[in-house]
Amino acid sequence: MKKSLICCTAVAFALSLAVAGASLAADKGPAEMVMKTAEGKKPAKFPHKAHQDKLKCADCHHGKDAAGKQVAYTDALKIEKCDSCHNDKMANTNLNDLKKAAHKNCKDCHASQKDKPNLNKCNTCHAK
Repeated sequence: MKKSLICCTAVAFALSLAVAGASLAADKGPAEMVMKTAEGKKPAKFPHKAHQDKLKCADCHHGKDAAGKQVAYTDALKIEKCDSCHNDKMANTNLNDLKKAAHKNCKDCHASQKDKPNLNKCNTCHAK
């Protein structure tokens, strides 16, 4: 009897972990995002789901530690809005606004796609 209770408890616990893991994996943000731009420029449309299907979260995302230094992405990391760090309070003037940070992150990756030379053009993200 005691063995059955322990076995059933272990199975129930394992199933609860599997369900929790599946629900966390399913919650990966919106399928598409629209990033507002300043001065009436066309917004950038970002097909998040299409990127998720081909890349790992760590290919694009990172976080910061308590001292504000960049740290690598882990599955336990809470993803913040980019402009929570990439703003006028950031010391690095190359990345101190969302436009600079997004252009660096996106354009560097797009430039590496040699088989898709048009991927790095403005209208890839800023559609007409």
